[in-house]
Amino acid sequence: MEARAEAKYIRVTPRKARLVLALIRGRDAGEAMNLLRFTKKRVAKEVEKVLRSAIANVESRSETVDVDNLYVSAAYANDGPNGKRIRPAPMGRAFRYLRRTANIVVQVAERKATEEAPKAL
Repeated sequence: MEARAEAKYIRVTPRKARLVLALIRGRDAGEAMNLLRFTKKRVAKEVEKVLRSAIANVESRSETVDVDNLYVSAAYANDGPNGKRIRPAPMGRAFRYLRRTANIVVQVAERKATEEAPKAL
């Protein structure tokens, strides 16, 4: 069984979101939740919400799924739309900058009985 959840237009750069998503990719869902809870990045709270949603999607699809066997099969962040803003600059000029957004996707799947969790380094 497999399910995914997506959060769009999160006000964080995709590059910063990818740092947190790399931490949980391939881990058990419970372990990933625990890791996100103690990660000192602002985006970790948003990623935790998406992970909870993905787990809830699996549970709603199938009554027989075992939540303890779920793992994060895919986690990635793509670029969302950029807001273009202008900052005042010296001598009447204006500098443009981008307010970046990210679309965060987390996919969870049920681990087969033969599959084993990867060992930590």
